[in-house]
Amino acid sequence: MNSRERLLRALSHEEPDKVPYDLGGTHVTGIAVRAYIDLRNYLGLPKEEVEICDHIQQLALPGEDVLELLKVDTRGLYPKTSHNWGVGDARLYRDEWGMLQRMEKGGLYYTIVEHPLSSASSPRDVENHRWPEPDGTWRVEGLRERAERFRSQGKAVVLKGLCAGLLEMGGRLRGPEQFMVDLMLDRRMAEAVLDKVLELKVKFWEMALGELGDLVDVVMEGDDYGTQTSQLVSPRLFREVFKPRLKELIDAIHRAAPGVHLMFHSCGSVRDIIPDLVEVGVRILNPVHIRASGMKPEELKRDFGDLLVFWGGGVDTQEVLPRGRPEEVREHVRRNIEALAPGGGFVFTAVHNVQADVPPENFMAMWEALQEFGIYRRGDGHA
Repeated sequence: MNSRERLLRALSHEEPDKVPYDLGGTHVTGIAVRAYIDLRNYLGLPKEEVEICDHIQQLALPGEDVLELLKVDTRGLYPKTSHNWGVGDARLYRDEWGMLQRMEKGGLYYTIVEHPLSSASSPRDVENHRWPEPDGTWRVEGLRERAERFRSQGKAVVLKGLCAGLLEMGGRLRGPEQFMVDLMLDRRMAEAVLDKVLELKVKFWEMALGELGDLVDVVMEGDDYGTQTSQLVSPRLFREVFKPRLKELIDAIHRAAPGVHLMFHSCGSVRDIIPDLVEVGVRILNPVHIRASGMKPEELKRDFGDLLVFWGGGVDTQEVLPRGRPEEVREHVRRNIEALAPGGGFVFTAVHNVQADVPPENFMAMWEALQEFGIYRRGDGHA
């Protein structure tokens, strides 16, 4: 069974030979540059210039030597977006949306320091903003050749989207506090921003899938609705404002490429809206934020395992992976695999990106546990 066959079987809620593994297939399942360099050194691999797939988050694009050594099943396609295009080594960077982003000296990420629509006072101001061109084919230049190579190697191909989710982009464009105020007190303003971002997203996917859809297995969309303990917006507000727009987006993606699988990313506690996500067409949930309230892996599998594929939840990246002892990491990974893997419907990756402070010893303890416990034993329903 090759990597693509393994992943597609898991996505069909069937047990493959072993749990598929994703590292670097998306900008939310990746590894920070610093951790990646440490890992390469630990593995005794030659020094090389690290390619960055996401400058804002400072994520490395893992080299093929690492991906093969670690038996990674996915390969990611990264279109040109504000996270990887035009940034370079600049400490202060104004992106294509008009956001001013800054990297502090010695910092690990860029931070938005100027929100381009913070002073907008009407939907007309939103419409008159200088918006990016979402559907230029230059965004996917060279990706078809890369996808063809991945497909010929038997890898599963994953395609990243244009930008962050609707709620996230509202906060980035208006400022987080102002956008929350808009949602409560100036719904027309909030919806003007959301509808514009939705329009651009749809145009992007129509272009990208028109160019690449026959070679892509999974596309990645998302929006961060959850916090550690609850949600950023109430279930009622989610259903009124975000759910219908999310359905429109997902429907457009499936019209453009009916056979593609859609992964939906939301950090935090989203248990209360999981039925809503399923209703609008979400079938793959990432990152499976297992430390958040209501997100225990065994309960998610019990209640939603026949409806959702869990892409993530393999290891906690807040405490266990960066700060645990290797034996703690190993035991933690074992428990999560036992909870999420039975019956298929599970792709192993960390809960969000492997951060800069993760020791290579712990990364390898995670990986070795996956190799040990992620093998399906035919007939007993367990990995």
